[in-house]
Amino acid sequence: MKAETAAQYHETRVRVRFNEVDSYQIAWHGHYVAWMEESRNNLAGLFGIDAAQIAAAGFQAPVVSLELKYLRPARYGEELRVRTTLVPKDTATLVFHSEIIGEDGKISATGRTIHALTDIDGVLQYTLPRPIALKLSALRFFLGV
Repeated sequence: MKAETAAQYHETRVRVRFNEVDSYQIAWHGHYVAWMEESRNNLAGLFGIDAAQIAAAGFQAPVVSLELKYLRPARYGEELRVRTTLVPKDTATLVFHSEIIGEDGKISATGRTIHALTDIDGVLQYTLPRPIALKLSALRFFLGV
């Protein structure tokens, strides 16, 4: 992983399904975003900060930035490992970094999402709300960051 990411990560496995590929049996580029989202939500859910859990606490965390770099194609039937970690920040943002790794162990793509925390009415938060900060502390401990 890049220097800005933690040494630890959570891994989600996904298999490239028939409906996710084109006539060349290569995964359509938009599905990489969905695989990153699945992995991010799996990791965040373990610590009470997936989208539904954040909303239940009275907040939202919309994606405000998405970066994705494609390095090699994923193909039909391939089992991918999506490794996701949280990049620590002092602001009221959540930054997740993901690597999508093919069956051959090579990186297919890397990506990052940035989420801005708002209250339920969409008012931007400038500091981490206490209930979210506590959950992030547990997640950071798990990841070793």
